Amino acid sequence: MVKYFPIMLELQDQRVVVIGGGAVAERKVVALIEAGAAVVLVSPSLTGTLAALAEAGRLSWISRPYAPGDIRGAFLVYAASNDAAVNESVAREARSLGLPVNVASRAEAGSFITPGVLRRGRLTVAVSTSGAGPSAAAKITEQLAGILGEEYEPYLDWLHSLRTEIKRRELPPELRGRLLRRLGEVDVLNEMRQGTFIEWGADEIDDWITRSLEE
Repeated sequence: MVKYFPIMLELQDQRVVVIGGGAVAERKVVALIEAGAAVVLVSPSLTGTLAALAEAGRLSWISRPYAPGDIRGAFLVYAASNDAAVNESVAREARSLGLPVNVASRAEAGSFITPGVLRRGRLTVAVSTSGAGPSAAAKITEQLAGILGEEYEPYLDWLHSLRTEIKRRELPPELRGRLLRRLGEVDVLNEMRQGTFIEWGADEIDDWITRSLEE
């Protein structure tokens, strides 16, 4: 079994080349655009959704079959055509150029896979079955969605704002560390889950910091 190394990539404005214009390519492209990637799509035809994205200027469309050289300069490559032979050719070129490549028709031919993803604002949970099957990954992701509810989005925004405020204050490292540890003990998540949370203002934050440092 291949052991994949999990990693989160920032794709904002990064050139990502996708070979293919069918349903599989569409799923890849939509996720890439959401991540801010500069998508270049190579395919003689597109699904309706991809055509609309191209028309709106959300991606660059090269309207022809894949040709060697199309992936040069890419940050990532997706071989997502409905022709396995084309995908294999794309994978070989990507490997020769040292480019990370995902192969939709045969995962082991590529150098990375894309997991199932659950998002709750700042929270991103990736689910991979290491090639056992996308349906299994989708089912597990759905189960996690029932456990990690919508309350995680405001909770993590609150947590981020408090951590930012603590780090902003000119405190000795020991005291700052104590506050950051105490922050994880505050039961705000359950209050948000139960609908009883009352937003903290500047006074509440000051009071909590003072009490935490005194304890």
